[in-house]
Amino acid sequence: MSRYDPSLIEPRWQSEWDEAGTFRATTEGDRPKYYVLEMFPYPSGRIHIGHVRNYTMGDVIARYKKATGHNVLHPMGFDAFGMPAENAAMASGGHPKEWTYGNIADMVAQMKPLGFGLDWSRMFATCDPEYYGQQQALFLDFLEAGLVYRKNAVVNWDPVDMTVLANEQVIDGRGWRSGAEVERRELTQWFFRIGDFAEELLEAIDGLDDWPAKVKLMQANWIGRSRGLQFAFSTVNAPEGFDRIEVYTTRPDTLMGASFVGISPDHPLAKHLERHDPKVAAFCAEVRKGGTTEEALEKAEKRGFDTGLKVRHPFDTSWELPVWIANFILMDYGTGAIFGCPAHDQRDLDFARRYGLPVISTFEPVAASDHVRPEDGGEAFVPPKSEKVRYINGLKGVTSCNGDEAVESAIALCEKNGVGQGVTKYRLRDWGLSRQRYWGCPIPVVHCETCGVVPEKKENLPVRLPDDVTFDVPGNPLDRHPTWTKTTCPRCGAAARRETDTMDTFVDSSWYFARFTAPHADTPTDMEAASYWMNVDQYIGGIEHAILHLLYSRFFARAMQQTGHLPESAIEPFDALFTQGMVTHAIYQTRDPQGRPVYHFPEEVTLRDGGAFLADGTEAEIVPSAKMSKSKKNVVDPADIVSQYGADTARWFVLSDSPPERDVEWTAAGAEAANRHLARVYRLAAEAAAEDPAEARSQESDEALRKALHRCIFDVTQGIESFGFNAAIAKLYGFTNTLAKSDAGAPCKREALMVLAQLMAPMTPHLSEEIWRMLGGAGLVAEAPWPVADDRLLVEDTITLPVQVNGKRRSEITVAKDLPRSEIEALALADESVARALEGGPPKKVIVVPGRIVNVVV
Repeated sequence: MSRYDPSLIEPRWQSEWDEAGTFRATTEGDRPKYYVLEMFPYPSGRIHIGHVRNYTMGDVIARYKKATGHNVLHPMGFDAFGMPAENAAMASGGHPKEWTYGNIADMVAQMKPLGFGLDWSRMFATCDPEYYGQQQALFLDFLEAGLVYRKNAVVNWDPVDMTVLANEQVIDGRGWRSGAEVERRELTQWFFRIGDFAEELLEAIDGLDDWPAKVKLMQANWIGRSRGLQFAFSTVNAPEGFDRIEVYTTRPDTLMGASFVGISPDHPLAKHLERHDPKVAAFCAEVRKGGTTEEALEKAEKRGFDTGLKVRHPFDTSWELPVWIANFILMDYGTGAIFGCPAHDQRDLDFARRYGLPVISTFEPVAASDHVRPEDGGEAFVPPKSEKVRYINGLKGVTSCNGDEAVESAIALCEKNGVGQGVTKYRLRDWGLSRQRYWGCPIPVVHCETCGVVPEKKENLPVRLPDDVTFDVPGNPLDRHPTWTKTTCPRCGAAARRETDTMDTFVDSSWYFARFTAPHADTPTDMEAASYWMNVDQYIGGIEHAILHLLYSRFFARAMQQTGHLPESAIEPFDALFTQGMVTHAIYQTRDPQGRPVYHFPEEVTLRDGGAFLADGTEAEIVPSAKMSKSKKNVVDPADIVSQYGADTARWFVLSDSPPERDVEWTAAGAEAANRHLARVYRLAAEAAAEDPAEARSQESDEALRKALHRCIFDVTQGIESFGFNAAIAKLYGFTNTLAKSDAGAPCKREALMVLAQLMAPMTPHLSEEIWRMLGGAGLVAEAPWPVADDRLLVEDTITLPVQVNGKRRSEITVAKDLPRSEIEALALADESVARALEGGPPKKVIVVPGRIVNVVV
């Protein structure tokens, strides 16, 4: 009998699938469609076992849907632009293009041996000119529709790398790569009008029924709808043109606790003052070096500059408040100005205490016996808006109510008295897409001295990146390219200069799902193909992309629909979303002479006697399992697993050990156990293939195996449909044990093993094909229809009833489902354990709860 050898089996079946075009997406016939998509990877060079888990989940769904009669689209591509490629070029002297495409080739070579049922004919990378040229076409259409605009904006500027940094790239006020102090600089930038869609994007979240609740909450919080008051303070002795300072507040009920007015260093008034006062200019220049994220502002030391200006309180014009420039206020939020209420905002309280400003409580807890007011040394009192409080210094008519009610009362009072108006605002800001770097999609506009900013003509797309660039000096290589920037104006034909900013890489990943429906079309989408395949029925990816990527994709779907690139039905691109857990692994580390950790790959250590040892005998410290990280070297290379155990073992293990939404720890012992099980299934099939097909056993044994088989079909189907892959695999383990112990006849066993191969095919496609062919199955198991459970065989003929004596469980009996009550009583009393508990005496009462339990009362 042959031995299970994945190294022979797996390449053979991959070749057969390729030759048959098994996984090429088609729209043939009247079969329903199913589009399953995993978030596509960045081409970092190597995939690890965490990627395998993600793509295997999608592959299980894709193969299952194909078997259940669907036309399936299951594509793969690469999110290929971005700074890592430029950093690699700077470090090695190479080119981002070579680095990126080399890594893509390596990753495809890693992925193909895993047997994913992907339509590789649709593969693209976002750095392909064919892709980013169509992205440029989208940009032009968005521009024409008013969905893109250009304005001055304050950005994070790295003065060494000479580029704009995203908030996430500013660490402790310094550039993440250069380490230089980041400056806040005003530049002209391109923006998408995502803010115009804030209400629609927020309201539509409720309709995303098949999205995780936590993701929907994260999206809602990021959009951040708030109800508040917009009003203006009248200034005292301010420069001409600044007689009012506009403020937006979500807590107008705290107006009587106002202590100061704060403005951003980038507020028009602050800019005016810094042009005329060196001290103001020096302060603003210094604070502009800080980070701009909310987290950075919360952690930063609160700093301010007293302008000497005052404003009048809107409800008491004799009450004047000082105007300070503060480092924790951004122009991007609200109006760039606030009124500080230190008693009810910890940030304002820290600021007030530093500069000796008043602290005035507006409200306190209803039960205030142990409450220490902030003006008496306590912390800022910031209860949830839903909590009822007692107003001690509130606006007229606001006494005791919760925050939401108080805000509405305060807005009504202010509007009645002509102090501003109630408005709804959103935290979501327009999407700044300009990046000052080379390796990105060029923005397709030119700058003409006569015509201004002019869109490139579509017939001139793609605007290709030049290959002859260098990274030997900081900054954007496009700015200093000798010829690329020189062009002619599409409108007047005069000499013009190309835009050298490229697009944020989030743009690249915000519409790729639509491009996959017709990846070779000479327009961004083919409407017929998009109408057929959209929406994505099942999207799979990490929780780390739960906010920006998904939000931007939802915006893009709407913008593409408005500009004629997607049907109205695709306004929400992803019908169902699943966020998988991570694959973790222990970290092995030693220490260098300075005590710093030195990390070692799993293959560099030997595990024995509860320890981890290097080849020279040095014992490594074992750090508990953590997310796989290249920097910590606790990654498992799928190529090593495929070489040692086979792809099916890797696929089986990552699905079997934990629910897919939870983390799973990769262990060598777990992989070995999975491999042993698959070898056992192969052995059972080989034995069945060798048996005489005419050999028959008892009809009762055959019937029992068929019933177990159809129960397995039902349970595995339910498991896959509900993303319970680990539960489905547990049922397959159980049925394999039943099959191994069964004395059913050879024909019945062969039938059961062929169905088992079908049920395992989404998880272990190579082994399943081998068993299918070994037992005489026609064609490919990947093309075979999914087995359907026979409802008649799911009906249980017997039931097991626990038997209690005086409330204590003593035994259980298995009886026919329709056995009369009197016979159940007799069997229960005849049970040895029950008889022993009765001690020879008669029972006082026997209570039979049909289908549930037997209670014997002594």
